[in-house]
Amino acid sequence: VQLQASGGGLVQAGGSLRLSCAASGGSFRLYNVAWFRLAPEKEREFVAGIDWSSVSTVYLDSAKDRFTISRDNVQNSVYLQMNNLKPEDTAVYYCAARLGGRLGSRREDYALWGQGTQVTVSS
Repeated sequence: VQLQASGGGLVQAGGSLRLSCAASGGSFRLYNVAWFRLAPEKEREFVAGIDWSSVSTVYLDSAKDRFTISRDNVQNSVYLQMNNLKPEDTAVYYCAARLGGRLGSRREDYALWGQGTQVTVSS
């Protein structure tokens, strides 16, 4: 399975973006999927995760009331709806996946990674 992230862009503070993570080369339906982000001079940070069944979701505290992760296993995709964006959300966003297991928030919990998509929020 390969992952392709898209949907990033430049937006003003308070705006919205919807990131997509599309899987190819196999079914996504048994994978836990997460979004991480990497900002300049910062460590890669977990943003949100969803388990394979869509029963469990986990969010970074600062994203809980603004971001929503969802998935469509028919479309083989996971989405991150980001509302009320802030300049501190500026980063390269990556999707990552793991076949089964627990829904983790650590980088090492995920074996598959897509390329990043840049999100820039202007003040």
